[in-house]
Amino acid sequence: MAWYDEAVFYHIYPLGMTGAPKHNIYGEPEHRLNTLIPFVSQIKNLGCNALYIGPLFESVGHGYETTDYKKLDTRLGTNADLTAFVAECHKQGIRVVLDGVFNHTGRDFFAFQDIKHNREASRYKDWYCNVNFYGNNEYGDGFSYDNWGGYDLLAKLNQQNGEVREYICDVVRFWVKEFDIDGIRLDAADVLDFGYMQMLRRVANEVKPDFWLMGEVIHGDYMRWVNEDTLHAVTNYHLHKALYSGHNDCNYFEIAHTVKRLYEMGGNKSDGLRLYNFADNHDVERIYTKLKNKNHFVPVHILLYTLPGVPSVYYGSEFGIEGQKQRGSDDSLRPAISYEQYVDATAKSNLTNLISGLGEIRLTTKALSYGDYKELLLTNGQYAFARNYNGVSVIVTVNNSENDFMMNMPAQNAEEYVGGLSGEKAPVKDGCISVNVKANSGEIWLPVCQMDKPVLPINLGMNKEPEAVSVCEKEADFAEVEVAEKPDGEQCGLRPNKTFEEMTVEELQEAILERMRRNGPVTEQMKKDVAENIYHNSLVTWVKSFNQGRM
Repeated sequence: MAWYDEAVFYHIYPLGMTGAPKHNIYGEPEHRLNTLIPFVSQIKNLGCNALYIGPLFESVGHGYETTDYKKLDTRLGTNADLTAFVAECHKQGIRVVLDGVFNHTGRDFFAFQDIKHNREASRYKDWYCNVNFYGNNEYGDGFSYDNWGGYDLLAKLNQQNGEVREYICDVVRFWVKEFDIDGIRLDAADVLDFGYMQMLRRVANEVKPDFWLMGEVIHGDYMRWVNEDTLHAVTNYHLHKALYSGHNDCNYFEIAHTVKRLYEMGGNKSDGLRLYNFADNHDVERIYTKLKNKNHFVPVHILLYTLPGVPSVYYGSEFGIEGQKQRGSDDSLRPAISYEQYVDATAKSNLTNLISGLGEIRLTTKALSYGDYKELLLTNGQYAFARNYNGVSVIVTVNNSENDFMMNMPAQNAEEYVGGLSGEKAPVKDGCISVNVKANSGEIWLPVCQMDKPVLPINLGMNKEPEAVSVCEKEADFAEVEVAEKPDGEQCGLRPNKTFEEMTVEELQEAILERMRRNGPVTEQMKKDVAENIYHNSLVTWVKSFNQGRM
């Protein structure tokens, strides 16, 4: 077990958060990084024990066009400032991971400048990919080269070059020796040479015990990158997409199937595939902006903190800050926030209470870090699963509908559960618990026998008005619906003048299956889930959870 196995991350884009100028004139250092030191205690209070911060090193603009890998960006301060900042984080029990932009450099980087001045005679002409002195680039240098993402501002390093590899290894060693960092997030890892990353893994194993190497990967088979020879973890963009679209479409099947696919990718083992989970970051729009129903912020973050993987919160999102890409610019995703503004915003937001509560639960519940994953219940609007570890079973329930929902689920190795957010008790009867999951909310059910102190309820009420009309459901009443036909022509058995409450268990099960058929194909697993639910109240709530528009 390593520190990152139990990590809860906070993510800072420092040039944005400190309000640094967009363009670096390489003048006298401005000690803006020091303004982030008061935030360290706030990060700890949120229940975070790790910080991903970057980019930090000298660059001309947004930070990913590196000018000097061994010098803190002048707009942020000096190397001494970064050393002191990391030391303060460590003092408060927070590990620090920096951005490693090792795929490309900026045009002000010394090796690129040498090529500009000495052309064919430059000893660094092979440091970059496909330098061609018969070509040209958008800056009119009289030579061309491979770039990243179509931007000539970002010159792609030749990762096969021995001198480049030696230089980057030296940079990693320097960062550890100079700043005492605990890990690196590799920018654009999905386009890095695999041999290059394996070299970095060897250096990571050398410089510090449990030094963490995480890569930015968007799509693909994550196991190509996450293994004993390459990276410890990658960014989980699959789950990121599922979290917001699964709620916007009121489709927990998307989230559950994404989790299942990733879990299978890791061999159905809790430690088979390490992933860095997030709801938003410095490259994507804020989760509060993307959610059609703002109340879904609660179940989104309950899932973020409880599904397999390491959770991360991007600065400002803990109090529901908005942010949307504008005309191709990411500036609104990376706003300046002063300490005074932060304290005021968090004091006014119940969302911050949720995030800090989830952080405490995560840090004190090993099953959420190491436990296996087992799906317990799944509908469009409801989702439940268990995380099991060393005989302890934690049950997570979420509900994206506008109505409360009764869930009945198997419970193991405990006589009673307690809601980690609400403090409500749920006794185990006949090997099951029956719990009421609030509308647009969720709960983490913890075995009472594992608790060493009482659970204090957390106020989860939203501090901003949700949309007036639910995007998930309008309750349909079968008393107003005509008898439907099954695909094979048989009557489906629904009685048009009978309310849900008056139906038998069998009638409710058939009603649910009929609505599923109208939404799309019904799998054997879906049929099994319906058949195994024999609880009348639960079935009533389930059938009501279907959107009338999907009838």
